[in-house]
Amino acid sequence: QVQLVESGGGLVQAGDSLRLSCAASGRSLNPYDVAWFRQSPGKEREFVGSIKGFADIGWYADAVKGRFTMSRDGSKATVFLEMTSLKPEDTAVYYCAAEPWTFRSADVRRRSVAEFGSWGQGTQVTVSS
Repeated sequence: QVQLVESGGGLVQAGDSLRLSCAASGRSLNPYDVAWFRQSPGKEREFVGSIKGFADIGWYADAVKGRFTMSRDGSKATVFLEMTSLKPEDTAVYYCAAEPWTFRSADVRRRSVAEFGSWGQGTQVTVSS
C-alpha cells in the first residue's frame, strides 16, 4: 500500500474552479492507477475519475465529464484533479485512491471502491450557490 495525501479543497462559489492534489509519501505515483472518489453526507462513495499508471489516459463519471480533468505533474509524484464549472452538487469530501498497475490489469478501467487498496483521508470541497 502507499500513503496518499490530498490537498486543495475549500469553499468556492458555483461556476468557480478548483484544483485538488494527491501526493504519495516518498514515492512516485507513476506506477499506479490513481482515482478520485467523492462522498457527501448520507450517500455512498462515488467514482469521479481515474487515470492509468504510466499514462495520462483518464475516464470520468458522467456527472463530471467535460468539467473535471485528471493529470500528472512532470515528476509523476502528484496527480491532480482540475475541477471547473463547479456546481453545488459537487460538494463532498474528495478522496484519492491508488492501486498498482499490472500487466494483467493494463486494459482495466478501474472505477469501483473495491478496486483500490490505498486511500487518502480526503479533502472537503464545498460549492455555494
